[in-house]
Amino acid sequence: MLAETLTHQGHKVQLTREPGGDPVSEEIRKILLDGDDHSISDRAELLLYLAARAQHTEHIILPKLREDFIVICARYTDSTIAYQGYGNGFDLGSIERMNDFATSQLVPDLTFLLDIDIETGLKRQEDWNRMERKAIDFHKRVGLGFLKQAELHPERIVVIDASQSIEAIRGQILRYISDRLGIAT
Repeated sequence: MLAETLTHQGHKVQLTREPGGDPVSEEIRKILLDGDDHSISDRAELLLYLAARAQHTEHIILPKLREDFIVICARYTDSTIAYQGYGNGFDLGSIERMNDFATSQLVPDLTFLLDIDIETGLKRQEDWNRMERKAIDFHKRVGLGFLKQAELHPERIVVIDASQSIEAIRGQILRYISDRLGIAT
């Protein structure tokens, strides 16, 4: 909805996702999300997410930013910190350094964290992948990880109550885009 609104307003917009976004990263996505629940070790999972991110950043995000596009990406570095750091227990400093390497130190201008209690969020999910099939305790650690990232980076991470209506959430996001980035919506 955000991409549609900004495009309608005349902005050049690239909508993308992680893992994925380009052909190589989409293949890695299949391995990560469509595989057997226990077929990938936690360490390999972390490295595959980082490999997909490096490819995606270099081939999609950075070129579009150089062309003055607004890039909207579903998930990015904070997701790896939340899932592989808080969820799987890997060292956060190491993940941050690897994220910096994978992205050439590219940090989003603005990140929206759509926050909802874990059980409700999982009930809303229609297509479950390998990550969503993990134990509820894992998801609770991930949720806390996202909130901790928001505490550490309030200058760029905006927490939005996702239990609201879609229109209310959309309105809040558009206001933040306008206020924080000076983009007419």
